[in-house]
Amino acid sequence: MDLDRNLKKYAELAIKIGVNIQPNQTLLIRTPIECADFVRHAVKCAYECGARNVFVEWSDEECSLARYLYAPDEVFNEFPRWISDQYVDIAKEGGAFLSIYAQNPDLLKNVDPKRVANYQKSSGAALKEWRSYTLTDKCKWSIVSVPTKAWAQKVFPDISADEAVNKLWDLIFKCTRVDKEDPIQAWHEHNANLEKRTSFLNEKNFKTLKYKSEKTDLTIGLPEGHIWESGASKDPNNINFNPNIPTEEIFTLPHKYEVNGVVHSSKPLVYGGNVIDDFSLTFKDGKIIDCCAAQGEETLKNLIDTDEGSHYLGEVALVPYSSPISDTNIVFYNTLYDENASCHLAIGSAYATCIKDGANLPKEEYDKYGINDSLTHVDFMIGTSDLNIIGTTHDGEEIQIFKNGNWAF
Repeated sequence: MDLDRNLKKYAELAIKIGVNIQPNQTLLIRTPIECADFVRHAVKCAYECGARNVFVEWSDEECSLARYLYAPDEVFNEFPRWISDQYVDIAKEGGAFLSIYAQNPDLLKNVDPKRVANYQKSSGAALKEWRSYTLTDKCKWSIVSVPTKAWAQKVFPDISADEAVNKLWDLIFKCTRVDKEDPIQAWHEHNANLEKRTSFLNEKNFKTLKYKSEKTDLTIGLPEGHIWESGASKDPNNINFNPNIPTEEIFTLPHKYEVNGVVHSSKPLVYGGNVIDDFSLTFKDGKIIDCCAAQGEETLKNLIDTDEGSHYLGEVALVPYSSPISDTNIVFYNTLYDENASCHLAIGSAYATCIKDGANLPKEEYDKYGINDSLTHVDFMIGTSDLNIIGTTHDGEEIQIFKNGNWAF
């Protein structure tokens, strides 16, 4: 494997397809320090594409862990205003955001869950205005992942750290199509293929989706005027960008008050530096009324109790069980990858762009249209090989959307 050549191709993909940097645009890259080699390629590529300025916000997990272990309790109820102000200023000026998600799944396993929960709440509140830009595609943003030793060894615990990193790189290059001769063209073709299925779902205008598998029995109502989206999004200037690299999903928003039944997770969820696994949620009239987990139950409960909106769903996403990421047969312990290997739902905020004219709706009208609002948005995986999904139209026609985990059309 020519790592440096593929790093450059991957960085080019993140800049040209992910955030699709335009001349004179500002870019903020948020990244762990372990990903410096990739970031340097990305910064160079962004400037070559005409970026006006590229800022890099570095983070270090060992410093973050020290803070969680030793800082006074009250700091976890605070969030630096200068950080949130910076994000909002860049978004208002038409800037773009590239986030590198490479979290150690077990980083905070020995930290008091209340500290993690308090910080999730305070940071969510402080960043709510900025997230209103990303949730409505009023700025371009993208998330990619880069292997770190801690993450790679969680995925491949039986080999050395260096071997694990190299093995994870191989999978990432494959899943993101960087192993293709022309990844940019491969992504244009991939986005076009996703759009075909998206068009079918939008034409049918389903009223409800019925999920059924051995452990899941869930009915999800869809709001009037809902819109299915996929792969590429568009910013206010009608310029394409890909929020997730990789992506295999087609998604929309559920009606906040029309989710009923039980859903069971199919992959571990890494949240707040902790693993939540083998869990189920019970819904009544949209609200989570019960939950249990074999691992990380307290963390799950803290997530659900973030605010009122975190008791409801904000996203429903369709991903075939047989897909490039799923076919690796690897649990990545990384939501960006695991969610694109499996049908998933999201606790918390909805993407307002998934309903007609939603991007221009004031927040106070969200509830009227069944749009959920929250400080958080956390995807969790539910897709299995025996999952069947039946869509019912407003005319009462039933159409099989998924059969045994895969597209039925």
